[in-house]
Amino acid sequence: MAKTVLVTGASGFIGSHLSAALVEAGYDVHAMTRHPDRYDGAGRAVAGDVSDPGSLAAALTGVQAAYYLVHSLGSDDFEEKDAAAATNFSHAASQAGVERIVYLGGLGSDDEDLSPHLRSRRKVEELLRAGEVPVTVLRAAVVVGHGGISWEITRQLIDHLPLMVTPRWVKTRTQPIALPDVVRYLVGVLEPTEARGQVYEIGGPDVLRYLDMLERAAAVQGRKFPNITVPLLTPRLSSAWLALVTDVDLATARNLVDSMTTEVVVRDRSIEQVVPGPTIGYEDSVRLALADRAGGGGGAGSAPAATPATDPAPAATGAPAPDGR
Repeated sequence: MAKTVLVTGASGFIGSHLSAALVEAGYDVHAMTRHPDRYDGAGRAVAGDVSDPGSLAAALTGVQAAYYLVHSLGSDDFEEKDAAAATNFSHAASQAGVERIVYLGGLGSDDEDLSPHLRSRRKVEELLRAGEVPVTVLRAAVVVGHGGISWEITRQLIDHLPLMVTPRWVKTRTQPIALPDVVRYLVGVLEPTEARGQVYEIGGPDVLRYLDMLERAAAVQGRKFPNITVPLLTPRLSSAWLALVTDVDLATARNLVDSMTTEVVVRDRSIEQVVPGPTIGYEDSVRLALADRAGGGGGAGSAPAATPATDPAPAATGAPAPDGR
């Protein structure tokens, strides 16, 4: 009998592709969403909302493992919302007898002054792990894939601007990871007993500044990306500017930009002992994202990509999110 797995955020950027990959791997996938009548992705839609504790018992009934992919980047009080949601889910999963939770969080050293976005990701880890269910955490930076917020910002800046006035944060180092690799890692940690309760950092092979990401993504498309760095362009001003020249809303732009001042790179590669295999380079991940967009979706699994959302229905994200963001 196939293991029953619940995916929160199943209609989001990463959740949609993860659900498709889990179904392909033979799991019985329950896709949690606030609007099951509208869901047309992989798995069986079940009603649930992490902000409504009363809705979670039914969604978690009969579930052996659960993926937690929910974040609220698009609101000013996202830290409070994320904390409450994680507490609700941890308690409900404990009550339902779930055997394991897998959570996609954000990279960033614990001894650094983390941005509110990354601080919230770390707090969600803490709250999920406060329950009785073992939690496996994957921490990622920018996830490159069609529909992810961080990638969409990169793509739209290149498409819309002949010249970019860049703030200081474009020189911050990060370690982007391709969407197919994120999905591979999420699926790969589900079964191994040694992954229970562990925290893993995941990233692609390239450590790049945000400026390098923009320039390389432009080069893949046969374009140049001239820029002028203006040190006095504050995160608050640059987030307002991002909201003006891209589709991202102001609250999400502000929360993402705040995080872009923090270096997020992989320092622990123990994930390779659990889920071995090479990762996709940045330029190739850009090509995959562009091909998925040209083809109308697809990519890492057959489910349509979507902008990260807070719906247990991102990235969220996503975030970045977060896609990892």
